Amino acid sequence: MSKVKDGNELAAIIGDGATIGVCGLGLSGWNEEMARAIERRFFETGHPQNIVLFQSGALGDWTEKRGPTHFGHEGLIKRWIGAHIGSNPNMSRLVEQNKIEAYNLPQGAIIHLWREIAAKRPGLITKVGIKTFVDPRMEGGKLNPLTKTKEDIVKVIELEGEEYLFYKSFPIDFALIRGTVADENGNLTMENEGQLNAALPLAQAAKNSGGIVIAQAEYLASAKSLHPKEVKVPGILVDYIVLATTKENHWQTEGLYYSPAFAGKVKVPATEVPSSKLDERKVISRRAALELERNAIVNLGIGIPTGVATVAAEENSSDYVTLTTEAGGIGGVPEGVPNFGHTYNAEAIIEEVAQFDFYDGGGIDIAFLGMAQADKYGNVNVTHFESKVTGCGGFVDISQNAKKVVFCGTLTAGGLKTKIHDGKLIISEEGKYNKFLEKVEHVSFSGDYARETGKSVLFVTERAVFTLESGEMKLIEIAPGIDLEKDILAHMGFTPVISGKIKEMSPRIFSTGLMGNLF
Repeated sequence: MSKVKDGNELAAIIGDGATIGVCGLGLSGWNEEMARAIERRFFETGHPQNIVLFQSGALGDWTEKRGPTHFGHEGLIKRWIGAHIGSNPNMSRLVEQNKIEAYNLPQGAIIHLWREIAAKRPGLITKVGIKTFVDPRMEGGKLNPLTKTKEDIVKVIELEGEEYLFYKSFPIDFALIRGTVADENGNLTMENEGQLNAALPLAQAAKNSGGIVIAQAEYLASAKSLHPKEVKVPGILVDYIVLATTKENHWQTEGLYYSPAFAGKVKVPATEVPSSKLDERKVISRRAALELERNAIVNLGIGIPTGVATVAAEENSSDYVTLTTEAGGIGGVPEGVPNFGHTYNAEAIIEEVAQFDFYDGGGIDIAFLGMAQADKYGNVNVTHFESKVTGCGGFVDISQNAKKVVFCGTLTAGGLKTKIHDGKLIISEEGKYNKFLEKVEHVSFSGDYARETGKSVLFVTERAVFTLESGEMKLIEIAPGIDLEKDILAHMGFTPVISGKIKEMSPRIFSTGLMGNLF
């Protein structure tokens, strides 16, 4: 008997208080059909009420149009547990207004926890999150005052004389996943998807919790007709299938319906990879790219760090390093927003849970990540600013475990305007907000833990470069045309360590042509 059902019919089986697991990045992996059906039923009947949404990556498209934002209604949701919430305006507003409980956990830890739930183990034991806001000795991942009155879902334990965090298992009632083709038995392929996401461990966790797995597919095939090696989630794990009723409900990324390049079906010429103009963002990307080493395995975060991939491609250096994404892409050139997590010309695309296994074990030689705030001790905040919440995504897992981290961002924010003239950087209009503070509001990366573990840490801005030495921020480079007192120290909440003559940033960074050899 076919497992294909109508989304409205399936929405009716989701009871009040259910825990719903979802996975993906952007719109990849996102079951839009079921989200819309659940939202419709809530508007029409008032049910389901008080659901718990258990979400891994940064799902959604930053609008109220698609993604988990469909669940962002008071009464529909009681608790959000996830890695990133900023791309879902309705949901983040409920958190900021203190109307729902919200726990922010690292993306890799969530996916690994699903695997523990699937195996009926008590929880995940890991060092990921120690000495950050996830640590219960700080905030325990709790994002608002309402949540601070609720239970701790992360604990500190000692094992063999070392401290670890313990993320406790709990059952998942429904898993909403997505693929490209489903056969009538529920076997699911992903050949047109740009990522494999964490559909398999999530489906296993729900199934072994006694829950129900509902998979969205774009196409239906007859039973037992799919090639077994192309099946990424077997039909024994899938209870029901919903078919995408429109292309609008099955976009590959936030920014486009489908690209065969992201699906790995074509390799595009290097000239097809978008280039970037010479501005403060490219200056940062260029300086950061100078930290690349031959044969390095690299991760690129969202925002300015993705520019490192563009610079490497422009400088014909992509083949000398291996760029990776947390979504599972290995090799090629990772894309930025609105296609973040997808890769041009990938050599391999593996499951997200396997990628985080590799990352957690120190597989990344160098990670380039964004920074919204940094302080004198090397702590970095990317998650929570006053009442504004975004979430950490994979930032905590990656920054904590990479052998070397290069944080990339402008020195100030909010209206910063620069220009480059005659090889010099000119600040046309200063940003309204300082990003280098005496103390960050939220510890997403612990400078103290980096000191303990001997991690190499660099902070690259458009006008200055800092390093973390002996637990303190040290200024080591300054851009040509920039005044130390007026353009740097006047816009910092602390005075960095300065010893000896400060080196000038390479003039190649500020040239209109190519920089030349990155190595």
